[in-house]
Amino acid sequence: MAIQLKEQGKNNFFILEKSHDVGGTWRDNSYPGCACDVQSHMYSFSFSPNNHWSKRYAPWHEIQQYLLETTAKYDIRKHCQFHQEVVSAVFNENIGEWVIKTHTGIIYHCKHFILASGPLHVPEIPNIKGLKNFQGKVFHSAQWDHDYDLTGKNVASIGTGGSAIQYCPEIAPKVNQLDVFQRTPAWVLPRDDRKYWRVEKTAFKHIPGWRKLHRYRLYWTNEARVWPIFNPSLAKSLSMLAKGLIRFQVKDKVTASRLTPNYTIGCKRILISNKYYPMFNRKNVELVTEGIKEIKENSIITADGKERAVDCIILGTGFVVDPRIYMRDFELKGLEGRDLRTDWKDCAEAYYGTSVAGYPNLWMLIGPNSGLGHNSIIFMIEAQVKYILNCMKAIEHRQSDYMTVKEDAQLQFNTHLQKLMKQTVWSTGCKSWYQQEDGRNIAVWPKSTWKFWLETLNIKVSDYVFTQLGQSQEQRKDQHRNRVSETKSKMKRNKENTEVATELT
Repeated sequence: MAIQLKEQGKNNFFILEKSHDVGGTWRDNSYPGCACDVQSHMYSFSFSPNNHWSKRYAPWHEIQQYLLETTAKYDIRKHCQFHQEVVSAVFNENIGEWVIKTHTGIIYHCKHFILASGPLHVPEIPNIKGLKNFQGKVFHSAQWDHDYDLTGKNVASIGTGGSAIQYCPEIAPKVNQLDVFQRTPAWVLPRDDRKYWRVEKTAFKHIPGWRKLHRYRLYWTNEARVWPIFNPSLAKSLSMLAKGLIRFQVKDKVTASRLTPNYTIGCKRILISNKYYPMFNRKNVELVTEGIKEIKENSIITADGKERAVDCIILGTGFVVDPRIYMRDFELKGLEGRDLRTDWKDCAEAYYGTSVAGYPNLWMLIGPNSGLGHNSIIFMIEAQVKYILNCMKAIEHRQSDYMTVKEDAQLQFNTHLQKLMKQTVWSTGCKSWYQQEDGRNIAVWPKSTWKFWLETLNIKVSDYVFTQLGQSQEQRKDQHRNRVSETKSKMKRNKENTEVATELT
């Protein structure tokens, strides 16, 4: 978003980041084996390619390095304010601006407020009896403690999601015993991974057309994965092949049976790994499917009464995805004092996951129902960024102060999405992090990604209300300049304070 603003000559913006650096997911997740489940050349910006990916599926540190290099390349860091967690955002309709407050008490003013917090950044900590009293080591996969040596330890991994299937095979050879606690098995398919040859990297660098062709091939290969999602009967056929893979890779029949899901493939997120299933052939790895009854000071007791000695518990329990939960302490108020927490009480919904009725000039990246289960989220983000920029242009073209999507347009849009959702594998009966507690899918886009791109290519002006304030345009500009000047002064002081704090540390 920041890069595209600069590309259009819009340099009057700032980024508020709650942590110490850019990177998000790839700054926070550094567990053993951490990598992206989308191919490297697709999981990168179309306008800023990386010709030096080491593998088809890049490890976390390469992606983080790419983000750092891209930040430097486009000179974005000077726009960033670190250690500034936003706690409040209130729209002042009298002046047509958002008033943003951070946990440090600093107040910022802006005409456009872009919420790009991401849906996978708040670790889910399970409420298990006795967990707080455990005397050994406990950490979440997104908060990996690299100073703790797992060698020779008895380790319990709770959860079998996207993170666990990556770190478990990596730590299994080091530990004395690895107990993998599984509540619901996941469908895990092979990863077509390999290192890129030197000649390929050279071709990517010197023949741009070849790199683009490679990216197009990856895109359409990934897009083909959507067919089983939209056709549950086809997904059932694919399930038979996946079951055969489990029986082939896992020697013990009982373990293989416990690893086999009883729901249609694709209903939950499909995971990819070449190491996960074979890991269960190791003598020091046990799959535990009995529920956890209690955690004692140095052990875990399961529902069958068995007690297992444990030195370390790793929580591979994922993230809090429902924004109604992770934003419950976040004040976000729009027109006439309406609060997003109240508007989203029953369900989180938006218009193309980008704008919300009643909240003018509020834009979201990866908002409700804009996530994916089959292709690169970067593709969706780029489409949303282009859409937001077009909205900004529309406001300027009409000499308006702000625009907001109509209630009926948002309702009609979401009614249509939920109707489409019933025709997908996501509605075949399983529970997943895609859903709210009532079963409504608030996370994923129920169409092809190219349809999202096509539908957001232009603004449907009739779905929005444009508002122009009563005062003259020159008066509004003067007021805005004063507030911008004040905001820049605050940003400068904050940066100086941060630098001093860093030096002291």
